[in-house]
Amino acid sequence: MKIKVTSDSTCDLGDELVAKYNIGIFPLSVVLGEKFYKDGTDIVPQDIFDYVAKTGELPKTAAGSADEYEEFFKKNIEGFDFLIHVNISSLASSSHNAACKAAEKFGGKVKVIDSHALSTGQGLLVLKVCDFASEGMAADEIVKKVNALRPLVNTSFVPDALDYLHKGGRCSLAALIGAKVLKLHPMISENAEGQLIAKKKYMGNMERCIKNYIADLKESFPDYDKTRCFITHSTADKELVDLAKKCVAETFVFDEVIETVAGSIVTSHCGRNTLGVLFISK
Repeated sequence: MKIKVTSDSTCDLGDELVAKYNIGIFPLSVVLGEKFYKDGTDIVPQDIFDYVAKTGELPKTAAGSADEYEEFFKKNIEGFDFLIHVNISSLASSSHNAACKAAEKFGGKVKVIDSHALSTGQGLLVLKVCDFASEGMAADEIVKKVNALRPLVNTSFVPDALDYLHKGGRCSLAALIGAKVLKLHPMISENAEGQLIAKKKYMGNMERCIKNYIADLKESFPDYDKTRCFITHSTADKELVDLAKKCVAETFVFDEVIETVAGSIVTSHCGRNTLGVLFISK
């Protein structure tokens, strides 16, 4: 049985992993002014930073339509028995509903999973689909196992500043001012239903916050899947990324630790220098 694995561009897996696992990527859209750009194709995070600096406004993001997903599935399922698509959380985008509607046209050969996550939290589940498919597992069994893993995915990150979250309506003006005055950095975490919440607040510079954040992750998730871990950031300073790698290596034991840079969709909502350590717990 041949299974094709696909996902939205919000999985933030990067070109190397996408090529290695032959993953089909559906690009969501970023809107700057009145111009539409395809995430990962004709826009990069620096374009987002430049736009916000110039206009003071966040870009808009746009989900795919059912017709676009249908065309995407039709192209990617050629030569395969089944296609399994992993969507960004349905609470973050209408993409999941559009993909499900499109999948109805394929007589059960296209399976759509709501990741209840975004960025490499979503990407972790995409790679689990790839792992299970390589083991020869049936499509329905893969969907069942991945759905069971969803509540165990740690999707969390720490932003350097709250300006982008404030502009996007996810942070009040009072919280923004307080964070700047007190040097507060919240841990933004995705709950089991796929909703982003502020789980904890750290005080001080980002280096101190990242150390405490990673220590807290180990305390919260003492048992975890050692297969892989992502350090994902929105074009963060090299020193901050290197520190995160060092802390992860000293705190956890993973078979591989993968650095990825968040795409334009995720960057549009969190801003530069945001960093997260993502993995699957047990």
